Amino acid sequence: MQALRIFSGGAAQGLVRALEPDFTAATGFGIAGNFGAVGAMRARLEAGEPADVAILTDAIMQALAQSGFVAPESLAAIGGVETAIAVRNADRAPIVTDGEALKATLLASDAIYMPDAEQSTAGIHFAGVMRRLGIFEEVAARLRTFPNGAAAMAALARAPEQRPIGCTQVTEILATPGVMLVMALPPGFDLTTLYTAGILAGCSAPPAAAQALLGLLCGERQAGLRTQCGFV
Repeated sequence: MQALRIFSGGAAQGLVRALEPDFTAATGFGIAGNFGAVGAMRARLEAGEPADVAILTDAIMQALAQSGFVAPESLAAIGGVETAIAVRNADRAPIVTDGEALKATLLASDAIYMPDAEQSTAGIHFAGVMRRLGIFEEVAARLRTFPNGAAAMAALARAPEQRPIGCTQVTEILATPGVMLVMALPPGFDLTTLYTAGILAGCSAPPAAAQALLGLLCGERQAGLRTQCGFV
């Protein structure tokens, strides 16, 4: 089976996989997905790795369109994704309703699972949150960082520590067995990131197949599925 090659932030992985059966039924194509930190995905695209469709933060997609890597007329917004706190399913949900509560919870945790703090949207933001709370140096030895949020949440699910906690985007939390969503980061520390899809200028797949995927990602009929996957 031929496959549409996509480069995507991890935030969209659950949605893409949920839509794949409908996409294949409509087009006869599968999906060859590369999912990871948006900064790493952008670097691979700009280095010339072949792809047909990209799903990254709106800011990155707009920049890729301006530099000629993405067809500007193809850009289509999917929705926003919040950055949130997670714990293992069997653990008690901590109180993180405001900055002080979040600070106390993080200080009480013996391991903090998160995506890369230099390449991933959630990781960059959460590292900044911990610095704003004045605890980054104190908890640095407890940080467990991974290339993307999906990997961080999978590791959190099997964490050996007694009081682990995690932070990444809601969509990655909801898509990972063994962990549960506590809540989005509290007001003043929150982040909602808009994700946008677009067709790469070097797309070698039939235009109709690429357009079909964008239609599924952004269509009104899929609004309920996007909500279920964690988009707002």
